[in-house]
Amino acid sequence: MKRLVLVRHGQTEWNRIGRVQGSTDVALDETGHAQARAVAPVLATYRPSTLWCSDLSRAATTASYVGEACGLTPVPDARLREWGFGEREGLTHHEFEAADPEAYAAFRVGRYDAVPGAERSTDVRARVVGALRDQLEATEDGAVAVAVAHGAAIKLGVGGLLGWSDSQAVDTLWGMHNCGWAELTFAAGSPARLVAYNRLTPIS
Repeated sequence: MKRLVLVRHGQTEWNRIGRVQGSTDVALDETGHAQARAVAPVLATYRPSTLWCSDLSRAATTASYVGEACGLTPVPDARLREWGFGEREGLTHHEFEAADPEAYAAFRVGRYDAVPGAERSTDVRARVVGALRDQLEATEDGAVAVAVAHGAAIKLGVGGLLGWSDSQAVDTLWGMHNCGWAELTFAAGSPARLVAYNRLTPIS
């Protein structure tokens, strides 16, 4: 059996003030660094043998804390990037709502295909699940893989690995908190199983 732990990056300033982030490269803020420092030793208890991450700095920096605690060098993979939200990236939620109330209403419930210029959900799922399957292939049986990515990408990734439709993943899974993580297991001849979702470590 293999185990996969999917971790969302720590907080950024844009997370804090409610600005649409998507694929824009935004760094961790002070709280985000504290969250990453707190979660790293907890994730180290899984004794992962592989550590992959999105190449966006907020995920890569979070992964660097995890890597230091685990003795691993994170492997960046652009396929683990966050869902791209097109021309709405950089807007606050209030600005988005004022510019396009209909698309914003869909955005708020996870219907991101309605956002002008956004990536299609099928494309996001294909790249994220593809990356995670490649990481699992590189992980020996009985070992643990850790991947650091982004909230919406993790939703589709988890749903895709479990065989759910995109709408099932969006409607069923709660939004992942910063430095929250999900855990799935994979056994030969059995479907993937979701063990935990949105686990959190308090900041001391």
